[in-house]
Amino acid sequence: MIFQRAVALVVVCFVVSTLARADKAPDELTIATWNLEWFFDDFKENNRSNVAKEQSSPSSEEWQWKLYTVAAAIAKFQPTILAVQEIEDRSVMNALTKALKDKHNLTYRVAFIEGYDSSTEQDVAIIYRSGLVEFSRREQTQEMFASKEYYNLSKHMFAKFEWQANGKTESLTALVLHLRATADAADLRRQQARLAHTWMSAGIEAGENRVILGDLNVEEMAGSVSSDGDGMFDLMGRRTEKTSDDLFDLLEFAPEGKRQTHLILEKQFDRILVSKPMLQSTSGPGIKFKSIEVLSQYNIRGENADMDHWDTRYSKDRAERDISDHHPVMATFEFRK
Repeated sequence: MIFQRAVALVVVCFVVSTLARADKAPDELTIATWNLEWFFDDFKENNRSNVAKEQSSPSSEEWQWKLYTVAAAIAKFQPTILAVQEIEDRSVMNALTKALKDKHNLTYRVAFIEGYDSSTEQDVAIIYRSGLVEFSRREQTQEMFASKEYYNLSKHMFAKFEWQANGKTESLTALVLHLRATADAADLRRQQARLAHTWMSAGIEAGENRVILGDLNVEEMAGSVSSDGDGMFDLMGRRTEKTSDDLFDLLEFAPEGKRQTHLILEKQFDRILVSKPMLQSTSGPGIKFKSIEVLSQYNIRGENADMDHWDTRYSKDRAERDISDHHPVMATFEFRK
């Protein structure tokens, strides 16, 4: 159960760097999202809910398989920023960055703040190669709670990045989400989406580089968003009459036949939304969109997707076993002069 909490505005914030010059911009900026599907280790003593215990890795050997297989997949597409969902805690993320360093000589750091999903104990996190200067969580104000327009985000995190590019500092603020699942939760998902957009809207209207990404669990397909849908309309800012607070769904730029982000279901749950200045069609300097791809080839390890994945997640031969029930999705950007 995810609880609504009537609280005053609370911002939990971690500043990574304030005095040093921003990191040098990468040649290309790649931003990815991946639901790792119960990325929980085999140590169950720190789990409280039955579902978390049941879905944790069944043994040390299986946890090592999951850990190193995820690391090997990430090493193939090497995102600058990777937002992940369904992770247990900071310790599993530290294990992942250590595996990336030890096995693939790739240096990543972790941004993580514990959320409030006591039912599943799942969380979100970010691993990144450069640029992070701040990360935080937010909560509703009393006024927002009283309006009944919103529903709390138990699994979310803001992250601000800065890079030195073309003689100036380029900034980007990302919001990682894992919204309520199942078609039956559409009303709650709309309220969560409305809250997320409200928190991001001022920066969007100011023309800042803003990104919302993650496992949104929406039933709506890219390019088919409607006011009576289950979250995308609100998340993209379409509920307001103005267009200055709009976000754009990058999955619309992927080929129509290659937009499925779920291993088994013909769904597009995993999305990356950006503010207008980041679109390729927008003239002028800055961080500009180039392309997006659903990276199913790094998740599917046999000839075809495991349609029995949910039943054989820890029993199928490891050489054929797919990693997650979600595919990674990655968008590529360039720093334009």
